[in-house]
Amino acid sequence: MDPLLRIDPAGNGRRRISIYQPEQQGLIFPELPDFKNFEENRQYRKRHLVAACRAFAMHALDYGFAGHLTVRDPEFPELYWTNPMAVHFSKVKMSNLILADHLGQVIEGHYAVNRAGFVLHAAVHQEHPDIVAMCHAHTIYGGAWAATGRLLPPITQDAAVFFEDHVVITAEAGAVAVETNAGHSVAGYFKNVRAVIHQNRGLLTASRHSIDEAAFWFIALERCCQQQLMIEASGIAPQQVTPERARYSRENVGSSFIGWLHFQPIYDRIVAEQPDLFS
Repeated sequence: MDPLLRIDPAGNGRRRISIYQPEQQGLIFPELPDFKNFEENRQYRKRHLVAACRAFAMHALDYGFAGHLTVRDPEFPELYWTNPMAVHFSKVKMSNLILADHLGQVIEGHYAVNRAGFVLHAAVHQEHPDIVAMCHAHTIYGGAWAATGRLLPPITQDAAVFFEDHVVITAEAGAVAVETNAGHSVAGYFKNVRAVIHQNRGLLTASRHSIDEAAFWFIALERCCQQQLMIEASGIAPQQVTPERARYSRENVGSSFIGWLHFQPIYDRIVAEQPDLFS
């Protein structure tokens, strides 16, 4: 079953799954969609994939042609939609998305697939059928923090979201993943975590829920890396959130639903300011 359909939004007598959902009925609040068929779900995923690419551009997470976002097709889970090779995040739109299989063959679309993106994402999607979406980009702060080969400590409530929910991997550290075995060597690390810090490479996020969640947590993780580097540069040792409080924050402000919810105002802004994304 689609992870989007397993969660009931607030309102209309449905159960609340987050303290952020209003108890009072009739208020405007984002709700997870219900889909009548695969095509509705597919169009939703594609629209939000495009918006996620535009969000990466908006947050300056671009680096030449590097970076790839993927989301499974709801009807054919062995296929995934991704951004086209060598098209800037700000220029990704519905009409240039491509659909690829686990062998890197383009099933639908006119652009080539990013080889490095295919190798790693295909391996992770194949090994973890529960993972719906993934994000990776070559970013300034994530790349710098990845060079330390360390986990991200919980120095803020935002960083606590990743407490005990990310790993550092050294497999293929610093080597571009263009060989199939390189993807499989790191895919196993994605079990039961939302994020990976790949030493000497950068950040990756995965979601069992939506491309919205994967994209927002990537943006959040990059921001947390920036904060960590800033505090370390100051020479002042930060006070860390205790493990108990970090887990409490992660459970209340770090759920899949909250990741999805965080992305909705970003999505609305992009739709309003960049209507060409659906062309």
